[in-house]
Amino acid sequence: MQIKIHATAVAIGVALASSAVRAQDITAPGDETLPTIVENPAANRPAERAVYTPADFQRFAPRNAWDMLSRVPGFAIKESQERRGLGQATSNVLFNGARPSNKSDDLETQLTRIPAANVERIEIVDGASLDIPGLSGQVANLTYKASRTSGQFEWRPVMRAHFADELYTRGNVSVSGSTGALQYEVALNNDEARRSAAGGQTVIRGRSGDAIERRDDVWTSNHDAPKISGQFTWDGPGSSIAHFGASYQQIWHHYRESSERTGSPTYPDRLRRISEDNDSWNYQFSGDFEFAAGPGRLKLIGLERRSHEPYSSEVIDYPLDGSAASGDRYAQLGKLEETIARGEYSWKMLGGDWQLAAEAAYNSLDNIASLGTFDPVEGGFTSQPFAEASGGVKEDRYEAILSFGRPLAKSLSLQIALGAEHSRIAQTGPGGITRVFDRPKGSISLAWKPTNSFDLSAKLERRVLQLDFYDFLARAFLDDNNQNASNADLRPQQDWSWTAEMNKRLGRWGSTKLEFIYRDVQDRVDIIPVGATGEAVGNIDKAWAWAIVSTNTLNFDPLGWKGARLDTSIVYQTSGLKDPFTGQTRNWSDFVDWEFEGDFRYDVPATNWATGVSASYMHQQAGYRRNQVDRIWEGPVFASAFIENKNVMGLTMRFTVGNMLNARSRRERTIYEGVRGASPILSTESRDRLIGPTFTYMVKGTF
Repeated sequence: MQIKIHATAVAIGVALASSAVRAQDITAPGDETLPTIVENPAANRPAERAVYTPADFQRFAPRNAWDMLSRVPGFAIKESQERRGLGQATSNVLFNGARPSNKSDDLETQLTRIPAANVERIEIVDGASLDIPGLSGQVANLTYKASRTSGQFEWRPVMRAHFADELYTRGNVSVSGSTGALQYEVALNNDEARRSAAGGQTVIRGRSGDAIERRDDVWTSNHDAPKISGQFTWDGPGSSIAHFGASYQQIWHHYRESSERTGSPTYPDRLRRISEDNDSWNYQFSGDFEFAAGPGRLKLIGLERRSHEPYSSEVIDYPLDGSAASGDRYAQLGKLEETIARGEYSWKMLGGDWQLAAEAAYNSLDNIASLGTFDPVEGGFTSQPFAEASGGVKEDRYEAILSFGRPLAKSLSLQIALGAEHSRIAQTGPGGITRVFDRPKGSISLAWKPTNSFDLSAKLERRVLQLDFYDFLARAFLDDNNQNASNADLRPQQDWSWTAEMNKRLGRWGSTKLEFIYRDVQDRVDIIPVGATGEAVGNIDKAWAWAIVSTNTLNFDPLGWKGARLDTSIVYQTSGLKDPFTGQTRNWSDFVDWEFEGDFRYDVPATNWATGVSASYMHQQAGYRRNQVDRIWEGPVFASAFIENKNVMGLTMRFTVGNMLNARSRRERTIYEGVRGASPILSTESRDRLIGPTFTYMVKGTF
């Protein structure tokens, strides 16, 4: 396979080189700027805050709020957890002191819409010391204001050396500004776009360990998900404020695989073609309105989301001897709906902050599925309904939580939340039933900050996680010859979650953070036995997991290497449950037990140039079904290097070479004659596919 060299890459080199001789105003990056430590002005909130201003990020030439927040030493941005409805705050980023009320945009999307020129400051404070229930550990409050209309854009085309199509559609563009009492942000974003691919050998071995089939595979996956969105803030009469957001997204996902399979004693030599298509759309409207009411403030929140999700999977075998082709098809059309209404009333009493929150959420899925057989004469599929995979799921859920937070001492804060949820889950279709559940929810958090440079927080929480409604229904996986049965008894996972977080600022050297997490789980969602030979997504009564996470920033300025910085993240975690098939203790399916990320960046003093390298490693455990153990991973190590110029005719340009250490796509699967561990091995599958290097060009700027 020849490596593709494009004119785009040549143009990149010319543009970067030309900037070296261009006369420009260059700010030399000096020592890492330390945050300003200030007292919290609220009388009942004594915790101090670390405040970063735009000047602290000047060396990185940020274009938007994401560029700034991602460079705060030792701070790791955390997305909202997959909870039911909206619930209490779970992400660690606030916007002008408030949590976002939408569920469709991730934090990177929201932060990239905010130009760096609009950011006034970033405050880092412990979440338990704030008057927003649910927060704990380090939280960033982004304070920003749009004064004039401005725009920004980013474009990131990617070329791969092997197999994949070129990617020219990844990027985003946004416009923000204000008019009178209204601030607005409008964006078009396709940052999720990707072109993935790999190719190589797969060997199937029989009971004796001898090869019984060899496969030469190549697959490609093309994905685009452009989204147009708008966020509006209205500064209303008095102290009232309102937010409104809307988004529409179109998703095109196409997977193709070509596999030449030879040497099988059971099947003829053949060419297998696999295709998966998922062209879907979704939209969301959300908003909130907060105003003074009596002794406190009332906030009303609403959200409406719809998703249209057709999916099809086809597998066709073409014998190399020219005989008739054969194949199968699975298709479904799912329609998801979510409606949420929430109210929060907050007031001060007994030296603390109180909030009473109530929420109603309505979720539903309607799905129609079919199975088909390939007709070689007609050249198409003859389909019939798949009853077990068709039907509907609906949940009506109501929640109420009372929270209270106050300081116990100058350096110690407490936050308590107690409540419950009532839900009704109904399934239509084969074996459909209706069930009613009442579950307690709540949390208790402590934040201790004895010095300006050290803080410690701890939290105990009772969580109820979100269900994937598709898991209630049957599903066919054609290429792997697997199928999930339907399960109307599926329940959401619940757990007791203990978390602790320690943060230490190291002055000019940087910062370090250590987190400990423990989950005591009930109703863990996994594959369970159904009947004598079937399996389905279901619940395991008890499970546990714990993790240690270390996040660090090391500045080399004190050593005399000005402009150099290393960011690292190390995760070690383990888990356990009683296997529902064998009765033995094992890890959770597909559980990641080791993960490492390292990013080194060097901003060359007195120039606009920067360069750096990064590396990541992840070790993932196997997944488990009734008759197989299946481990799929990529690696072992992904590494990349980049060169960047922060002012090429006013633009930032970067060129990155990825996968420099030749990480590969791997699979090791063992299939048993019956229940794994209790029956002989039927066959094994060993896959080793080439991914190859990637070449990414990035240009971003403002207008």
